[in-house]
Amino acid sequence: MLKGFKDFLLRGNVLDLAVAVVVGAAFTAIVTAFTNNVINPLIAVAGGANDLGWGYQILSDNPATFINIGAVVTAVINFVIIAAVVYFILIVPANAAKKRFITEPADKKASEADLLIQIRDILESSLETNGATASPDGAHAMTADKAANLEQTRE
Repeated sequence: MLKGFKDFLLRGNVLDLAVAVVVGAAFTAIVTAFTNNVINPLIAVAGGANDLGWGYQILSDNPATFINIGAVVTAVINFVIIAAVVYFILIVPANAAKKRFITEPADKKASEADLLIQIRDILESSLETNGATASPDGAHAMTADKAANLEQTRE
């Protein structure tokens, strides 16, 4: 039971996920420090600075009614920066490597219509070479030899 758990933990996907979580947490700390110390002061200059930050006070005598827009803008900026870094540092190179090293098979699965057309062509060519004749409605008639062989296989 413990061996199975150990195998699960030592599998590549779990280790990769653990590394990604640790690196992601460290990177989030960097982005948060950047937005708090660089972006937020710029937002305060643009929106006017007061003790509570950039936002609106609903009731002037109650600080609990302050709507902090600066915190929302900071969270959005954090998200955009993290998403951009993840996309350009991880996703784009992974897709390029996938295109470069993983080749798609040349034979793609044929559609049902393609298969039916191939079967029809094979049947037509085999009927023509074996002396079968077509009926007036377009259906193919069976030769007497083939009909006899078919009856023998059914018995």
